[in-house]
Amino acid sequence: MTQQQADAVVVGAGLAGLVATYELTRAGRRVIVVDQENRNNLGGQAFWSLGGLFLVDSPEQRRLGIHDSAELALQDWMGSAGFDREVQDYWPRQWARAYVEFAAGDKRQYLHDLGLRFVPIVGWAERGGGFADGHGNSVPRFHLTWGTGPEVVRIFLEPVLEAEKRGLVQFRFRHRVDELIVSGEAAVGVRGATLASCDELERGKASNRDVVGDFEVRAGAVIVTTGGIGHNHELIRENWPTERLGKAPEHMISGVPAHVDGRMLGIAEEAGASLVNRDRMWHYTEGIHNWDPIWPDHAIRIIPGPSSLWLDAEGNRLAAPNFPGFDTNATMREILKTGHDYSWFVLTQTIIEKEFMLSGSEQNPDVTGKDVKVLARSRVAKGAPGPVDAFTRHGVDFVVADDLPTLVAGMNKISRGPALDLAHIERVISTRDAQIDNKFTKDAQIMAMTNARQFVGDKVVRVAKPHKILDPAHGPLIAVRLNILTRKTLGGLETNLDSAVMRPDGTQFDGLYAAGEVAGFGGGGVHGYNALEGTFLGGCIFSGRAAGRAVASI
Repeated sequence: MTQQQADAVVVGAGLAGLVATYELTRAGRRVIVVDQENRNNLGGQAFWSLGGLFLVDSPEQRRLGIHDSAELALQDWMGSAGFDREVQDYWPRQWARAYVEFAAGDKRQYLHDLGLRFVPIVGWAERGGGFADGHGNSVPRFHLTWGTGPEVVRIFLEPVLEAEKRGLVQFRFRHRVDELIVSGEAAVGVRGATLASCDELERGKASNRDVVGDFEVRAGAVIVTTGGIGHNHELIRENWPTERLGKAPEHMISGVPAHVDGRMLGIAEEAGASLVNRDRMWHYTEGIHNWDPIWPDHAIRIIPGPSSLWLDAEGNRLAAPNFPGFDTNATMREILKTGHDYSWFVLTQTIIEKEFMLSGSEQNPDVTGKDVKVLARSRVAKGAPGPVDAFTRHGVDFVVADDLPTLVAGMNKISRGPALDLAHIERVISTRDAQIDNKFTKDAQIMAMTNARQFVGDKVVRVAKPHKILDPAHGPLIAVRLNILTRKTLGGLETNLDSAVMRPDGTQFDGLYAAGEVAGFGGGGVHGYNALEGTFLGGCIFSGRAAGRAVASI
């Protein structure tokens, strides 16, 4: 009989895996962490994130005059999730309630005690679909980490590395799990292939898959934390919810590194785990090709303020409430129903300077580097932040022009579909601009812009004062071709509130746990159909903590 080598084996060294390992080592447990990438990739895709976290009734909110509560947040969550599956949504519903309680309770203190701090301005992401009981955040809840994704990773990685020095943690990099070892209906370990070394390969770069050997690890429990399917376009298309969102886009770009391939979902399902809600996913409509890519098809998301004019591929304005930053999946459906897989922002220099923020820790060096002086220069001073300005100069999706005819001509040069008609585009913009002459308007987007500026954070740093797009004083004009950017898997391995994996018959799969995106960030789909943003890293933390504490208590 093969002897147990550790108290737990954690599959995946991303954020959820590090959190689970941190909790296990706090309890003195021995952990083996296996990951198919090299040591440079510790923290996984969380390292590349903007580091936003969903918090409820926080000190940051209260200082800005935001009145929030667990009750309001739960109403928003449930209205957004739209849970409608009796069996598959049983555990996601429980996770949703537990997560909102965590976000309104000890989440901030838990992270604060580990050294995490937040930017004082709270962001308002996913502003919603237009009804109080529907999708969206009623108030700003997006708390930007001072240090972005690398800082979220650091606060868990450092104590795990200290535990490694004490002999509690073993990292086994370039170990790809191909099978769960099951004995007597319980998970007792993993086996797979060792891959050729690539120690010098930089973080995020696509690594080789050359097999040089095999391995087997036995442990008291297995915790799977391997992420979703974000870079596996074939699997995304296979599970694409056509009836709900429309035909899967032909052209997709990747918001996550190449190793986010979803392999462990199938491996766990084959071993007997319950995999639910696989048609639920979260991809962005504001993707742009990275002019300086790190991984293949590397995409960056524009996190926009509400003022850019959003046109479909034919040059028609998207129907309300499909405005920038409001309802991701509804906007996806609106774009794809045209038969094209891209759309356009049309805006001004004034708008881009104040309203464009780019996803990714590397696209926000001021916040990532925790440099107050650089932050003041890039966010408050005249001109667009450096990374945004670089995209306007080098990005293949950007067109900058001093007049509308030149702008439309440039848009047609990079169009993947119909040629845009100048007269039509001018009519669409002029009609909108005519609504700026008065402080009141019937235009729903301008109403939304005015509403956003009632919040001091948006007025000061996020939302431009409403103005006419064709006013030369606010130029030059800018157009951005927006592509579908792949990102998050909202379904996954079904888990109970201890992050223990369930079987299809509703019983617990002994010895097997899952956390993070591979578990739909908890329960197999805690977000339901829609996410409220700032909930992905937090879901990794919450589910990873639950898994680590549950296994540590055995």
